[in-house]
Amino acid sequence: MAGLNRSSSRNIFPPQELLDDLCSRFVLNVPKEDLESFERILFLLEQAHWFYEDNSVEQNPSLKSLSFREFTSLMFNSCAALRPYIAHIDDIYKDFTNYKFRVPVSGAIILDESCERCLLVKGWKAGASWSFPRGKRSKDEEDHTCAVREVLEETGFDVSKLLKMDDYIEVVIGQQRVRLYIIAGVKGDTVFAPLTKKEISEISWHRLDELQPASDDAMSRGVNGLKLYMVAPFLTALKAWIIAHPHLVDQKSDTSAKGTSVWKAKNSSGGVVAPENPLLRAGPEPQNVDTRPGRSFRSFRFDTTSILQCVGDVFAAS
Repeated sequence: MAGLNRSSSRNIFPPQELLDDLCSRFVLNVPKEDLESFERILFLLEQAHWFYEDNSVEQNPSLKSLSFREFTSLMFNSCAALRPYIAHIDDIYKDFTNYKFRVPVSGAIILDESCERCLLVKGWKAGASWSFPRGKRSKDEEDHTCAVREVLEETGFDVSKLLKMDDYIEVVIGQQRVRLYIIAGVKGDTVFAPLTKKEISEISWHRLDELQPASDDAMSRGVNGLKLYMVAPFLTALKAWIIAHPHLVDQKSDTSAKGTSVWKAKNSSGGVVAPENPLLRAGPEPQNVDTRPGRSFRSFRFDTTSILQCVGDVFAAS
């Protein structure tokens, strides 16, 4: 019996009181326009999920860490405004996932003073790939503003005074436009550390001449043990840009370090090293994507009126 009690006290699902608080904080108490499509609502739930994982679970280790899919199902079941749509949760989640792959992305390619090394970040999850620091654009956000915000969140480094509006490389990967601004001349001994929790596990300088895969097959296997799916598409254009800007190269810089790890977090079982994120993460919206109610789903219509009426009833009862 004692063993059963110990087991039942671990990895418990969040209680209804906590779910109600998250629903009230992140779904009900928002501007009306944020409740006009399921895509926007799921972005709100994504913020609630981050809050749950970064705060609730850390403060109460007995709570179960949830995937976003699991968390979404719980919130649809517990939140009165969303409960009528629980039967369609699979379609809603699938369409939201597809929607996110169309949201424009912006970030930066940070080069050292020799322009021979670039800064890469590695995701938190096991098997995560390396990439340039970047992230999805928020609603009505400019590309360069997004780049500054995302680089600051993922590396703790402010590129706002170094960013030049015309120095960028842009590629389309699948249906997603990715724009990376080139930031050259950053000192190799700069201290980096992410401002977000459980998003970046490692930040390192890497030599450009060691990143270029010899073939597409080599890229699929990785280069020098690194997964570079989000790096390789930019390398040819980046090297051409460096050749066109020879005056930026500091010939006296020490480039002997190869892939030196400048920041590395403990794994999830060892705690979190990254400091608190003072930035508010907002849900992005892609360009030229129809987000009118009901446009994304196959067999039912999103009823904004019912959602807003339910929200009004909740406030009237409180």
